[in-house]
Amino acid sequence: MTTGVSPNSLESIEELRRKAESELANIVTPEDAEKFRLDWLSKKGIVREVFRKVSEAAPAERKERGREANELRDLAEAGLEQRLATLTGGADTEPSIDCTLPGYPLPRGSLHPLMTIRNSIRDIFIGMGFTIAYGPDIESDYYNFEALNFQPDHPARDMQDTFHIAEKVLLRTHTSPVQIRVMELQKPPIRTIMPGRVYRNEEISARSYCLFHQVEGLCVDEGVSFADLKGTLLAFSRAFFGDNARLKIRPSYFPFTEPSVEIDVECFLCGGAGCSICKQSGWLEILGCGMIHPNVLRSGGIDSEKYTGFAFGMGIERIALLKFGIDDIRLFFENDVRFLRQFS
Repeated sequence: MTTGVSPNSLESIEELRRKAESELANIVTPEDAEKFRLDWLSKKGIVREVFRKVSEAAPAERKERGREANELRDLAEAGLEQRLATLTGGADTEPSIDCTLPGYPLPRGSLHPLMTIRNSIRDIFIGMGFTIAYGPDIESDYYNFEALNFQPDHPARDMQDTFHIAEKVLLRTHTSPVQIRVMELQKPPIRTIMPGRVYRNEEISARSYCLFHQVEGLCVDEGVSFADLKGTLLAFSRAFFGDNARLKIRPSYFPFTEPSVEIDVECFLCGGAGCSICKQSGWLEILGCGMIHPNVLRSGGIDSEKYTGFAFGMGIERIALLKFGIDDIRLFFENDVRFLRQFS
């Protein structure tokens, strides 16, 4: 910018003040404001030149010239800030946002589908009079195997690939150890479910994972029979899968129950007609169960001559896969929000 004024005297600084005020009044666009900033406030601008001249003035004049230079700088900075605020709808305009309007709604999270299934199972059994118990994820070999009738050389130990932390310490392979802990602390009658995470050293694929969730069930009292087991699981199945649910019982083997069976429920997707989910069989495997082995009762401090009981265990992931028609268990653990939002 050419001002026509040389900042060599107090009089010339007064002329610069009038020139700055005139140019500020003529700023009508952001481009005008930027040109004013470059001409007056940049490193090579007029204000910087005025301060350089002040430093060269005689000592007697330096104080007065410095005061005038500061006033010129303040005038230019404040005036430019005010003009910019006006141009951008700031200081001299009405607010562009109505602060009295309600805020935008924030997106809400939801339960993970596995937790939805777990809570549904929990609520059904609570309605039957069962309580809830929890146990540690890191277990001793005694609670995870030996107390459940897995002897050290028992071949059933090979059915579960275990994550060992130390020689006799491991990540639990099922929630059954909580049965022993409950029986040690509580005397019959006992009606308890035990949800929790379990770990097995398995190859990760669409049908298996190294981490999954189970719900264990335990009932111990005088005169408990296999009919009580069947009635309890039938009531659960009808509450969870529908009033017309039917069960099929197949013999199986578990070291901690005798006799041991596995339970299939009639496919709730095809009504037993056969589909891709039930592999055209019309039935879906949902859990394993049986009457508690006397050795297990004794390990829990229960008199096996006086009391009997039943136990069952089901995988939450398996039921969720069937319930939601999902074909890959890994989706539950990848935390992909596109997948999880489908269950909100």
